[in-house]
Parts: sequence; C-alpha cells; structure tokens
Amino acid sequence: MGNYSVNSFSFPVRVYYEDTDAGGVVYHANYLMFFERARTEFLRHLGFSQSELKTKVNVMFVVRSLQIKYLQPARFDELLEIVTSVSQQGRSAMLFEQTLQRGEATLTRASVEVVCVSTETFKPVAIPATILTKIIS
Repeated sequence: MGNYSVNSFSFPVRVYYEDTDAGGVVYHANYLMFFERARTEFLRHLGFSQSELKTKVNVMFVVRSLQIKYLQPARFDELLEIVTSVSQQGRSAMLFEQTLQRGEATLTRASVEVVCVSTETFKPVAIPATILTKIIS
C-alpha cells in the first residue's frame, strides 16, 4: 500500500446509555460501532453511499484487520468527535486511522484496514477509481 495522508473527516457521536457498561463508560466493543459509522459517513461525505456501491458498482468494503488502543474512557452523555483519515491505500485495500476525541483529549485510537470486495464473490477487487480520486485529492 502507498503511504500518504489526506484531509481528515470529523463525525460527532453522542454516548447513549445503551453504549455503556455497568460502570457508565462505553463498553469496549461499542467503539468499533462508532468507528464504523464514521467510516461510512466519511464515504458519504465524499459522495459515495455504501448501499449504492453495493447495488450499482457491485462492491463493498469489509474490515480485514484492526488495531485499537483505549487511552481514556468515554462516558455516558458525552458529545465526542471521531476523526477519520486514510493513511495508506493499495489496489484493493485502505488503512484508516481513526481517533475518538473529547475536545483535545484522544480517548481511543484505531487503525482499520478495509478491503474492497466483489458483492458476488466476496473476493478482493480494485477500489473504484472514482473513490480513489476523491480520497487522494
């Protein structure tokens, strides 16, 4: 994959009661849902709906691997921000760098590798050029 950094995309998220555990902090697995929403909104911001990619272009993005580091807890009713950017891109894969922020404080950091796959075979295919053009610019 080639290395580069693109402009980051910010997405707000409110912590609801259902997101928390008995201690009132976000349950560890729910951070993954927050990050997934932010990646989906990042693509939507670039002009690509995941449902249209699936039905019209016959591709979808799936998570191949991820690394997550929990630095500070997020708590019930906080309004937070997820910052998303693409740090590497290859023929069929991209590496997203994502952080969950409370103001200037970074609460959680994740690197998520996603792969573009065919909706018919679920095998890796090239990321559509129209997406790459928007990500790189």
